[in-house]
Amino acid sequence: MAKVIEGLFYAESHEYVRVEGEYGYIGITDYAQSQLGNVVYVDMPEVDDEVTAGEEFGAVESVKAASDLFSPVSGTVVEINEALEEQPELINADAFENWIIKVKLSDPSELDNLLDAKAYEAICE
Repeated sequence: MAKVIEGLFYAESHEYVRVEGEYGYIGITDYAQSQLGNVVYVDMPEVDDEVTAGEEFGAVESVKAASDLFSPVSGTVVEINEALEEQPELINADAFENWIIKVKLSDPSELDNLLDAKAYEAICE
């Protein structure tokens, strides 16, 4: 069974957001990385780009497939995880530790539309 962490918010499209104050760290879940296999490339937006809840913000490519990334929340990108440019396989090592983008949340109430750990686990079964 893939790892699911309590206290995060999950999208049905297998992205998570970890909220710290007014910021959200967005990445793909352990389940998503296990389905993809070895990640070889992460396509990320630029700092200052806007992301919109439910809309595409990048892609993850593995040896098996490419998968679009959908933002669980809306906001402005304040940081990208530059380590993933050189070592995209970090996502396979620990998907929850190796977030993809950090955004300043523009509408924290959007978090109410996301799943908690228990609801997300049910989707993955």
